[in-house]
Amino acid sequence: MTQKVYLYDTTLRDGSQGEGVSLSVEDKLKIAGRLDLFGIDYIEGGWPAANPKDMEFFLRARNRNWHHAKLAAFGRTRKPGGRVEEDENLLAILQSGVQVATIFGKTWDLHVTQALGTSLAENLAMIRETVGFLVAKGLEVVYDAEHFFDGYKANPAYALECLKAAAGAGAAWIVLCDTNGGCLPGEIEEAVKEVSRYINAPLGIHTHNDGELAVANTLAGVVAGCRQVQGTINGLGERCGNANLCSVIPNLELKLGYRCLPPGRLRELTEVSRYVSEVANMVLPNNQPFVGHSAFAHKGGIHVSAVMKDASTYEHIPPEKVGNRRRVLVSELAGVSNLRYFASELGVHLNGRQTSGVVECIKELERQGYQFEGAEASLELLVRKAGGEYREPFQVEYFRIFVEKEADQDAVAEAIIKLRVGDRTIHTASEGNGPVNALDNALRKALEECFPAIRRMRLTDYKVRVLDEKEATSAKVRVLIESRDGESVWNTVGVSTNIIEASWEALLDSMEYALLKQQEEEAGGAVGAAGGTS
Repeated sequence: MTQKVYLYDTTLRDGSQGEGVSLSVEDKLKIAGRLDLFGIDYIEGGWPAANPKDMEFFLRARNRNWHHAKLAAFGRTRKPGGRVEEDENLLAILQSGVQVATIFGKTWDLHVTQALGTSLAENLAMIRETVGFLVAKGLEVVYDAEHFFDGYKANPAYALECLKAAAGAGAAWIVLCDTNGGCLPGEIEEAVKEVSRYINAPLGIHTHNDGELAVANTLAGVVAGCRQVQGTINGLGERCGNANLCSVIPNLELKLGYRCLPPGRLRELTEVSRYVSEVANMVLPNNQPFVGHSAFAHKGGIHVSAVMKDASTYEHIPPEKVGNRRRVLVSELAGVSNLRYFASELGVHLNGRQTSGVVECIKELERQGYQFEGAEASLELLVRKAGGEYREPFQVEYFRIFVEKEADQDAVAEAIIKLRVGDRTIHTASEGNGPVNALDNALRKALEECFPAIRRMRLTDYKVRVLDEKEATSAKVRVLIESRDGESVWNTVGVSTNIIEASWEALLDSMEYALLKQQEEEAGGAVGAAGGTS
C-alpha cells in the first residue's frame, strides 16, 4: 500500500512572515478555504497570542465547514519559571477553539542558555508541561523542535532529550526543524534516521530555504522516515522562505511514490499556486518549477522539434499532471517548428509561405525592440492576422491627447478618440491620471457600448523598458501591459521612440485580445494559447 505523507501548510503563519507579505483576515480565510478543498491535512492559521488578527481568523473559522483539513494554532512553550495554567500564550490557543496546537520549543542548548536565559533542565520541564497541559485539554499537539539540526550538531544528547520530553508528554508529532536553513540533505537524512531509533512518535520535517535546499532537505527527511512535511505555497516565508509545497508535493507523489493529496487533486496544484499568489498580491516567478509560467516553456527550435515528436524528450513530467500546460515560445531565435506548433495550438493553419512570412516579420520586429516571449497575446493576434481568418473588431481613425498643468495643481490629461465599429463611427473623450490612463479610459468608453466584455477586463501591470539608454529622452522604449478579466491573464507589447505610441500599441492589442476571447467563448471554442488561468 502506498505510504501517506501528511501535508502541513504554514502559509498563513510562517509564510506571512516573509518580506512584502501581508494577509488580511479575509485573505487568510480565502486561502485556508482553498487549501482545505485542495486536500491539505493541517492548516496553521497563525499565532493567536501574538497577533489579534490571527485570533480573529480562528474565531471566524469556527463558523465554517472544513472538509478535509484540521486547523492548527501556533505557540511557544510556557515561559521559564511560569505555570502552564496561567500562560497567556497557551490560554489563547485554547480560546481559539482549534483541534491542533503546534508548539515550538528550544532544542539547541545555545538558544536555551543565551536566548531564553534559563537552564537546560528548566527547558525540558517547559516542554513536558506545555505539551502535557494541551494534551490533557484534548488537543492534538505538534511539537516543532526549533533549531533541531543545529542543536543536534552541537549537543546531540540534549537535543534528543528535548524530543523525548515532548514525546513522553503525549505529542502526536515531533517535527524536526532546520530553522536557520543551512543544513545539507545528507545531514538531514542522517539525523532523522538517528532520531527514529530513539523516538516512537511520528516525525515531521520543517525546513527553510537559506541554502536553496529546503525542498531537497524535506525530501531527504521523508526518505529517512518523516511522515509529515511542513511548508508553504510558493515557498513564502521569512528571509529566503520555507520549503515550497508546490515542489515538495509533486516530487513526493510523482517521483517518490508517496500519497499526499486525495486522488485527482494534484492537477489543481498550478491553480492553487496562482490563487495564493493572487490573494497575497505577490508576483509568481515565471521559472518556478512545476507551476511557473515558464516551467514547461520551450524556445530552442531543436527542443520544440523534439517535443512535437515526443514531449518526454525535454519534459520530466507531463505538465497536465500538475495542472500546468506546455508553451512554445516564438522569437527571433526560434525556428519554423516553434511557429507551427504555436499556430496549431490556436487552430490556425499557416501554409509554407505564410509561415516563412511570419517568421521573418517576427525577426524584424524583434530587431526593432519587440519581444513576444512575454507578450503572447500580441503574438497570437499577429499569427491570426497572417492566417487570413481574423478581422479587426474596430478601426481607430485617430486619437489626440492634451496635458494641462497649472501652477500648484496636478497635471490633467485628456484623450480624444475617433473609431469605427462596422458602419458606426464613435467619437469620445475622457480624462485620466496621465496620458496612458486617459487613453485607456477613452478607448473603453468608446467600445463598451458595442462590446460589453470590455467592462470585465482591467489593466493590472504596466512596464516600460528603455531599449537604448545612450539616446536619453529620445530613446526607443518597449511597453508591456498585463490585463485580466477575472479568469485569464494576457500580455501585450508596443515599441516606439514615443512612449505614448508604444503604450497605445500595447493597449490596442489588449482590447483586441479581450474581444477575441469573447468571440471564442461565444463560439464554444477553447481560449487561445496566450490565455492562462489566473
